[in-house]
This record gives sequence, structure tokens and C-alpha cells, in this order.
Amino acid sequence: MSVDLAQSFCIDSSDLPSDAVIFGSTAAMREVRGKVDCILDNDLPVLIQGESGTGKELLARFLHTHSNRREAPFVKVNCAAIPVSLLESELLGYERGAFTGANETKRGLVEIAGTGTLFLDEIGEMDWAMQTKLLHLLQGGHYSRLGGSESRIARVRVACATNIDLEAAVQGHTFREDLFYRIDVICLRLSPLRERREDIPQICDYFLQKLSRKFRKREPHLSPSALHLLKQWTWPGNLRELENWIARVVILGSEEALAEELSRQVALTNNMDGFPPRIGHLKEASRQATSAAARAVILKVLQSNGWSRRKTAEELNMSYRSLLYKLRDANVPHRRRSHKGFPPITRDGDGG
Repeated sequence: MSVDLAQSFCIDSSDLPSDAVIFGSTAAMREVRGKVDCILDNDLPVLIQGESGTGKELLARFLHTHSNRREAPFVKVNCAAIPVSLLESELLGYERGAFTGANETKRGLVEIAGTGTLFLDEIGEMDWAMQTKLLHLLQGGHYSRLGGSESRIARVRVACATNIDLEAAVQGHTFREDLFYRIDVICLRLSPLRERREDIPQICDYFLQKLSRKFRKREPHLSPSALHLLKQWTWPGNLRELENWIARVVILGSEEALAEELSRQVALTNNMDGFPPRIGHLKEASRQATSAAARAVILKVLQSNGWSRRKTAEELNMSYRSLLYKLRDANVPHRRRSHKGFPPITRDGDGG
């Protein structure tokens, strides 16, 4: 399976940001922290809810690395990315001969996680039939590999995350009510970034340090005026969007481009008629801003690597295919000669 669909690894607590970055200083997030402290060493399922980009996986990793399960694996499963036909076999495993192509026995992710944490991201996208399988696993704590008769005991702790309203999904009959109540034992609701603007300076410091190390760049400094501007934006993409902006500053080595583009987006969403901006309007503005930031970063790294896409993918810590998708989405030219103003290309062995 692709690493983008399921990941299994042990987490070093030093890889996580500080509590001040994860939880911040608002009353709502302090309440989340209080709940977390109470549930670290028990086996109750945890449901993490929040908008896209609010740090749900980060909180799941924090739960794992601060619990008594920290020495066991943390297994992340993207329920929306794995085809329905594969999800059951990936979670539970299968015996040799269980189906066409099952040429050997394979352990499932529940078994791989062992006494660790199984993190089911985007649980709201899980197929109804698979919801039933998961319910049986959580209720009885037993399961069998596909094609097998041996009953196995699941010792894993399950943490789920979603950015959709599961109660509404239950009412709409797209999510099982009994499964909802099974996973909603402890619910942690993460605040969107627009509701914790006072935390933005500390979060920026973390991203500046992290991304400067990642891209091997000198850590830039954000001026008070830039931080003030960052607090004016509504951040519909939340922490993920802010990280993209900071990556742009790190790669380009200047906050000027950030300030200019962000000022334009803030001005675009200002209410000139006294009415609050529509969410769709904010999301479109955010999409445009993020696309511009991604394009600037990729172009800068491409140029610094002689337009080698393979070297660029390695420096940006992404797969070659992912870079090609981002090149397409950000409308970055595939070859320098296809973009007015760039000199002729120098062959680097990656197909141009």
C-alpha cells in the first residue's frame, strides 16, 4: 500500500511541537488540553473533530506519544483514500488464498498497531459495510483475517478524526448511529485558527524553525507588521494554510511577497457593504492565495535546482508524482522553454 494511504511508525516526542503550539491559550483549547490529560492512559476511543487543517492528526500523535502506548506503533489510515474493496483486507489482514491474488498471508493494520494507536482519519468517509465491521471490532474486541477462522484479539486503541458533522451524517443515514456512539466516547473539538488568532505568533515561530531545517535555509524573521497582517486573515485552511504561507517566506527568504499577496486577499474579503463575507468567498480567496504561494515556492526551488524536477521533489520531501500533480495544479510550466522569460533547459535526466 502507498505510504499516503496508511503509515505505521513510532513517534519521537521531540518531533512534535510544543504544547503552546498544539493547544495555544484560548479557553476552548485549554478545555481540550484538560480532557487530553484525563484520557492519556485509558483505552477509550477518541473522536477528534474540527475543520480541515486544524491539526487533528497532530493531536492524535500527541495522545499517542504521551500515553503508555508510546513504545508501540502509531498507525494512520486514510479512510477516504483507500478503496472500499481494499479497506477491510488492509485493516484486518487476510490469509493466503482468501481471494484472487492473495498469494501469501498478510497482517492487517489492526495487528500491526498491536498495543499502539490506530488512527482512522476521515472516518466520516468510511463505507457503510466497513462501518459495520469496525463496529463489531470495537464492541467485541475480536476479529478474524479475511479467509481465516482464528479469532484474534484487538489490543489497539482507536482514535478517529473527521471534518464533517457526524451527527448530521447519522441523521442523513450515511453514518451508523451505533458506531457514532461507540467512537464518540471522548470527543475533542479543535478550534479553527480564526478563533485562536492570539496563538499565531507562536505557531509562526514553530513553522519558521521547522521549515528552515527542512529546506536548509536561514531562519527568517517576521516583522510586527507582518504578524499583524497574519492576524487579520480568516485562515479558512487553518494551520495547513498558515504553514504554506510560512514555507513561502522561508523559501523566498523575504516576507515582502507574503505581505503583498496577503494584503490583497485581506482587502478582497473586507466587508465594504457591512455584510460578513461568505464562506465560499473566503475559501476561493484562500485557494487562490495558497495556489500563488505554492507556485512561488516550487518555481524558486526548481530554479535553484537547474529546473530538475527530481531534485526539486527530493528537496521538497515529496514524491516525483506528487510534484508533477502540484506543477499542474499550480500551473507551473513543465519546462523552462515553455515559460516565457526562462533560458533554454539543461538536460538533467528526468525527462525535462
